[in-house]
Amino acid sequence: MKLARNFLLVFMLLGSVLLVACGGGSEKGSAESNGSSGSGEGETYEFKLGHIAPPDHIWNEAAEKLAEELDERSDGRMTMELYPGGQLGSDADMVQQLESGSLDFGFITNAFLTSKSDAFSAWFAPYLFDSYEDALAASDTDVAKDILATLDDDGLKALDYFFSGHRTMMFSEKVESPEDIKGLTLRVTPSPALEDWYRSLGASPESISLPDVYQAAQTGVIDGMEMDLDAAVTSNFNEVTGYGAMTNHMVWPSVMIINKDLFEGMSEEDQEIVEDSMAAASEFATMKRAEQEDEFMDTLTERGMELYDMDTALFDEYTEEFDEKYKALDPLIEEFIDEFR
Repeated sequence: MKLARNFLLVFMLLGSVLLVACGGGSEKGSAESNGSSGSGEGETYEFKLGHIAPPDHIWNEAAEKLAEELDERSDGRMTMELYPGGQLGSDADMVQQLESGSLDFGFITNAFLTSKSDAFSAWFAPYLFDSYEDALAASDTDVAKDILATLDDDGLKALDYFFSGHRTMMFSEKVESPEDIKGLTLRVTPSPALEDWYRSLGASPESISLPDVYQAAQTGVIDGMEMDLDAAVTSNFNEVTGYGAMTNHMVWPSVMIINKDLFEGMSEEDQEIVEDSMAAASEFATMKRAEQEDEFMDTLTERGMELYDMDTALFDEYTEEFDEKYKALDPLIEEFIDEFR
C-alpha cells in the first residue's frame, strides 16, 4: 500500500511538471508599459505620457485626444495616464526616462531635440511655412519622417509631430526692424538653432526656464522674449512686455515619442493603432491651435498689449545666412529647406 502511494505521488508530480512545461496552467497577464510588453494580439497596456506644458495648454489637449483615440481604437485595451506640467521633469529628464523604458510616451519640444540630433534644426529655418496647414502637410513627408528616424539609435521611436504655435517676438520697448534688436537681451528657448538665429540679429539670447521668464522681464533682466501666443496669454506676459511683433518667423513643433522597445514589442495591429492615434491627435491639436490664433491676439490686445507686423523682407539676409549655415550641417536639413523654401 505504501509503495502504491509513493508511485501515485511520483506520477502526480511528473504530470505537474509536464503541465507547466507545456504552459497549460499559465495565464497571460497585462502587458504594462514598463518595457515588458509582449507582442501578441489582444494585449492590454497601461501607458504613461509626460510633457512640460500646463494642463490648460493645447499640448495637454493633444495628450487627452491621444488617450481617447488609443482607448477607442483598441476597444479599451490601451489606457493612458497623463503627467502634464513637467511632473516627470524637464524634456531632458523625460527623454532619459523614455530611453530607459520607465516612461512610455512623451511630447518633447523640437527645440530640445536639436541638441540630440542636428536634423531637427530644419524645422527652425525662418519663414519656411506660411500656415499651420503647410507645416502639418510637411510633417507627413519622407524627409520629415527621416528626421524622426535619427533618434532610433537612442532607444526612442519618434512617430509624429504636432504644432502649437508660430514664434513671435515680445519686447518691453517697441522694436520695428532687425536693426532695433541689436544689443537687446532676449529670452530664447534653449536650442542651438534658435540661439544662432537671434545672435545673427545681434541679440544676446538668454536661456531662462518658462516659470522664471515673467520675473526676468519684470525686473529688466531681459528686454523681451521669443514666445508663442498661447504661452503669452496663459502666463500674462502682456503685463511685462507691452509690444508684440507678430513675426511668425518659425513654427513650433512638438515631437511625439514612444519607447522603442515597447513599440517594437507590439503586434503590427497594435503598432498601427498607436500610429493612427498619434496622427489623429496631431491633426486635432494643430488645427485647433490654428483656430485659436485670432482669439489669442484679441485677448492680448484687450489686455493692453500692442500687436503689430514687421516686414518679412527685412529678415531676408538673416534667413539666407541661416539656410547656408544649417544646410551645411546635415544633408537632411538641406533636403528639408530645399523642399519647402
